[in-house]
Amino acid sequence: MTTTQRAVLIRAYGGAAEVAEITRPVAGQGQVLVRVRAAGVNGIDWKVRDGLVQQAFPLQLPAVLGIELAGVVEAVGPGALRFHVGDRVMGPLGGLGAYADFVAVDEANLVRTPQGLDDVHAAAIPVAAVAAWQSLHHAGPIAAGRRILIHGAAGGLGGYAVQYAKRAGAEVFATASAAHVDHVRSLGADHVIDYRAQRFESVAQDIDLVLDYVGGEVLDRSWQVLKKEGAIVGTSSPDILARTPPGRRGLWFMNKPDTALLAQLAAEVAQGSLVSKLGEAVGFAEIPAAIERNRTDSRIGKVVADFSR
Repeated sequence: MTTTQRAVLIRAYGGAAEVAEITRPVAGQGQVLVRVRAAGVNGIDWKVRDGLVQQAFPLQLPAVLGIELAGVVEAVGPGALRFHVGDRVMGPLGGLGAYADFVAVDEANLVRTPQGLDDVHAAAIPVAAVAAWQSLHHAGPIAAGRRILIHGAAGGLGGYAVQYAKRAGAEVFATASAAHVDHVRSLGADHVIDYRAQRFESVAQDIDLVLDYVGGEVLDRSWQVLKKEGAIVGTSSPDILARTPPGRRGLWFMNKPDTALLAQLAAEVAQGSLVSKLGEAVGFAEIPAAIERNRTDSRIGKVVADFSR
């Protein structure tokens, strides 16, 4: 049996991600060894690569990238009781390392992949679906009638957030490109703003909560539309606290694994009651290029690496 495997890694911050051969892991205490069939490509990947989130993701270099996967249990480590060889599983790693043929994962981070959900679509769910839910509630409970502005509403996180906010009875404002306006509206947004044609400040006012999945100038302009007691929850600007005006609430969000919530949301996707949009499927060798495209591209849904390609 071969003892090496493919992986996508970085050797230094700011360097390019590359495909390389590394040693295949074994399942440790409480872990299962997963044969990865697909992995989600996330915006955090290029930030980790470029060293922008070193405090949140301190790495021992070289480091394998990737934070979520779907695949099949290949082996069960000592003390692992929830899964058996051959089980289809999905979940976040709670760290890095998903871009490899085999990954040793704490079984506590995984759920069984619902029947009827293929691995590529399953890999688009664990981080975005859970993070969108948690970020929506990060600043406090969401009540009916609240006004919520979601930046990046057509992306992996934003698409889920629109649906959750609408379910909660909020009035949902969302920004998207012209090509994605109809899609975001179909998810339940009450007001969809083509950010290239119109400034969101002219439409969104008296906002209770901003979910900022874009960052930069968009974050800085969002204070103008926020109620004095409102909050901005950001996932794209690690320096959000430094960019928060005195007396205002700006919160940096990082998701936490929640298998009960993940199992519920994955079941809803499989049943069709929650829309999960796959933006692009790429082959394993294309992962480095997909990470770079994620830095600048605006597309509907989530990019996923299909390891069979």
